Amino acid sequence: MLTNIYKFHDEIGTDEAGRGCLAGPVTAAAIVLPMGFSNSILNDSKQLSEKKRVKLRPVIESSCISYAVAHVFPEKIDEINILNASILAMHKSIDQLQTLSEFIIVDGNKFKQYKHFSHECIIKGDSKYMRIAAASVLAKTYRDDYMDKIHEEFPMYNWKKNKGYPTKEHREAIRQYGITKYHRKSFRQLPEQDTLKP
Repeated sequence: MLTNIYKFHDEIGTDEAGRGCLAGPVTAAAIVLPMGFSNSILNDSKQLSEKKRVKLRPVIESSCISYAVAHVFPEKIDEINILNASILAMHKSIDQLQTLSEFIIVDGNKFKQYKHFSHECIIKGDSKYMRIAAASVLAKTYRDDYMDKIHEEFPMYNWKKNKGYPTKEHREAIRQYGITKYHRKSFRQLPEQDTLKP
């Protein structure tokens, strides 16, 4: 059950989406929710249907004090690795917030110091805290929107459906067509890592 317990009244929640994908950005969101915010549907975005996530996004955006979303793209992921890119995306989303809070709760167990702010990492935090769950929904839906957009450029990979994750269909398309500018070159694109077409 999600909780709204606060150490500080306007603390920041942050989460990311797309760490395990073969293509597309890693996307993070940061959010500040008002005291007492509650929603019976809200949960970890991975536990929600696409329909529920889409329905929740405008509710979250209209109810929050401040929110922001940031992408980190494949070139940077390949340069600094996916963990650092995920943290960078969270930092970039926090950069855009309008809040006086200096305390961050983060989904997972890895984070880097952000300015002089204090932070707490919470394993499976997106299924425990409203702020992190709300950030996870925003990160997931904005990343999905981006993947839907680039699907139009390379429809053979069916990113509209798989969102860049390593599904059998996605990997078969990579095997047939090679990789695109949106693929992460530092990732193992195929299980046997065939020589890929440029």
